[in-house]
Amino acid sequence: MSKVIDNKCLACNAPIKFNPELGKFKCEYCKSEFTAEQLKDMENKKISTDEEAVDDKYVTYNCPDCGANIITDEETAATFCIYCGNSSIIKNRLTGKFAPSKIIPFKKTKEDAIKAFKGLKKGRPLVPKSFISEKNIEKITGVYIPFWLFDIMVDGTIEAKGTKVKHWSSGNTRYTKTDYYEMTRTGSMEFDRIPVDGSTKFNDEIMNTIEPFDYKDLVDYNHAYLSGFLAEKYNVDEKESFEFAKNRALSSGKDTMMNDMIGYSSKTEKSNTLKTTEQKTEYVLLPVWMVNVKYNDKFYLFAMNGQTGEFVGDIPLDKKKAVIAGILSFVITFIIAIIVSYIIYKVGNN
Repeated sequence: MSKVIDNKCLACNAPIKFNPELGKFKCEYCKSEFTAEQLKDMENKKISTDEEAVDDKYVTYNCPDCGANIITDEETAATFCIYCGNSSIIKNRLTGKFAPSKIIPFKKTKEDAIKAFKGLKKGRPLVPKSFISEKNIEKITGVYIPFWLFDIMVDGTIEAKGTKVKHWSSGNTRYTKTDYYEMTRTGSMEFDRIPVDGSTKFNDEIMNTIEPFDYKDLVDYNHAYLSGFLAEKYNVDEKESFEFAKNRALSSGKDTMMNDMIGYSSKTEKSNTLKTTEQKTEYVLLPVWMVNVKYNDKFYLFAMNGQTGEFVGDIPLDKKKAVIAGILSFVITFIIAIIVSYIIYKVGNN
């Protein structure tokens, strides 16, 4: 049976949530403030053991506040009651092999996410004016995303062919000289905390784009930080995730070595013996605001780094504005071409 934990104020026993601006938990009723460490004691939590399995993918639990029976999927570790709105943490989803070692608490608020969405108009004249409206926001959710962090050593040798091309003219003859070179680079590089999204629920391209996170803000995991947010457990294990991190490290290592071969007109890799060594692995939860927007009967997903505020997503273009911009660009280019041709013609006839 799974245990459901609902964080309570230590002063008045009201539901309490994490406040990203304060970096603490603040009670909306008595205004008391607490640190995550103060809420860590399980005796200060109300525990329910009424959860029972429904099938392999979904489970139910009883909300400890209103008693409602809520269904959630097997990857969700923290959720909300759709009736009373209070958050609940399903403890056994984050224990054993699913227990994170570290977490970066939210620093950005829901209001910051709304502000970032409205700010998409800045510097983007082709974005429809009506798109950047708060009324188009269907849902904003703060989610702790499971990530694997890998420390990886890359070492080996790359051999490449390079060319240096020189051109010159003598009289009416133009000459080209090409010199060929054999190049070798050997070395080792350490890559610290390469992140890999541990959940298939979230778009990897979006998760990669909101990087980097500043890992100096990592703190020891405490389930109290999940209060007021959703959280997921990983469904992509360490071994599978390491393959992504390994390929990323090898690609970066290769690019670094190839970029060190400077001064050549062209470079072609002949062979490489680069290999990786996994040095350390951490399983952590990182904060992300997910913003769902509905515009003209189409849904758009945006994500904001809950620590740094980096905001990404697909933006629609105003077709009318795009056509006008294209026509103006063509006209301006055509006029410039006529002017340049006229100048060249005048110079040639003088």
